[in-house]
Amino acid sequence: MHKDVLVIGAGISGISAGYHLKKSCPKKSFSILEGRESIGGTWDLFKYPGIRSDSDMHTLGFRFKPWIHDKSIADGPSIMEYLHETIDEYKLRENILLNHRVASANWNSEKSLWELMIQANNEMLEMTCSFLYLCGGYYSYAKPHMPYFKNQENFKGKVIHPQFWDESLDYKNKKIAVIGSGATAVTIVPAIAEKAEHVVMVQRSPTYVVSGPSEDSINKFLRKILPIKATYFLIRWKNILYQSFTFFMARKYPERTKNKILDLAKNEIGSEDVNNHFTPSYKPWDQRICLVPDSDLFNAINAKKVSVVTDTIKEFRSDGILLDSGKKVDADIIITATGIELNSLNDINVTIDNSKVNPNERLTYKGMMLSGVPNFAISFGYVNASWTLRADLTCEYVCRLINLMDKKGVACCEPIEDETAHGDDQLIDFTSGYFQRGLNQMPKQGNKAPWKNYQNYLKDIFAVRLFSINDNNLNFYNSKK
Repeated sequence: MHKDVLVIGAGISGISAGYHLKKSCPKKSFSILEGRESIGGTWDLFKYPGIRSDSDMHTLGFRFKPWIHDKSIADGPSIMEYLHETIDEYKLRENILLNHRVASANWNSEKSLWELMIQANNEMLEMTCSFLYLCGGYYSYAKPHMPYFKNQENFKGKVIHPQFWDESLDYKNKKIAVIGSGATAVTIVPAIAEKAEHVVMVQRSPTYVVSGPSEDSINKFLRKILPIKATYFLIRWKNILYQSFTFFMARKYPERTKNKILDLAKNEIGSEDVNNHFTPSYKPWDQRICLVPDSDLFNAINAKKVSVVTDTIKEFRSDGILLDSGKKVDADIIITATGIELNSLNDINVTIDNSKVNPNERLTYKGMMLSGVPNFAISFGYVNASWTLRADLTCEYVCRLINLMDKKGVACCEPIEDETAHGDDQLIDFTSGYFQRGLNQMPKQGNKAPWKNYQNYLKDIFAVRLFSINDNNLNFYNSKK
């Protein structure tokens, strides 16, 4: 089977790709291949209590599909409902092939085609496409980060990773230890604290935590006097500009920003807890800042349902965790919110004429393509704003590129390797553990445009929507025979 475009992944990025292809490239045939049995990506994979967005839905939502609920910070089921609505509204279900996991993709230079091997319902299928667009996210669904703790097997209770949550788990009136301090930990801790006897968040190092309202009062007001689309547009841009401003201020005035965040936290839970457990050693936005809606984590701490311990783990005991300080955390259940494993090419073995493509040996072009790889794009969202903002832009760019190739009458397009752009810069200037662990497999960014990944929506939006994409860093040609 051949398609003009194959999109890998039916999560937020893949659904956006389907919409944009139907809108901007209506004559192109395409399929969205999803390796799992349902759509939704992250929002269908994670089932742990409290699963929610960690950014507002007016920017995590699609530009073309207004988010109309009161909650700006939405739970997982509400996000899944929104994604299903989008698929049905734009008739994308007919383009989605579930249980189609791509094992390999080889670019055949003579035929100017991608040749894919796909595992579908226990059999291998072959498909070809003219353009391959990876929208399967940036981390492994099958393999989270699960470090081994000394004597872990001695613990008599249940050990569970949030990525493989057991929905039948009964944690009512149980003592629970949650290992971690990132977005998953600060989400799951207050959620399970509602039923648990007590929850201890065991963290190796603190994270910046900021409280924000789960409902946007301006959004609720504007919806009473303006049409839905107008309200969505205004709130979306309010939030985009606010995110951009706060990130700029954090990078320009890190100490001032740090003090502001800490002062806000001290107003919630007092100086002692903030000084001991919520004062990171790094600057704001060197790692992603954790959002807690309606102060849920802080409220749980104040209610004595949750406590935080900042220490390193020496070993597991039969009834809890022994820390290097000598303190012991009693637990019936241990939740290892220890993070994810980065994944550069959606777990696909990508080759060119059967020669393996190693992403860490290539430059990323506009954060969307790889140098020397024809008819190929990757959706990789922002780390300092909502993922969807960049996913939507990347979809728009891919559609413009495909149409430009048709206009030029060529079959192939690839970014030309620029030796003068090489540097030592990693793809993302971020110190989070999961990024640092996996950066060796990610593509590099260059030291100048268009090889530099600016992580700036306002800059990217002009480049994608207003400026010509026909530049001398791209090579347009017909097949290499």
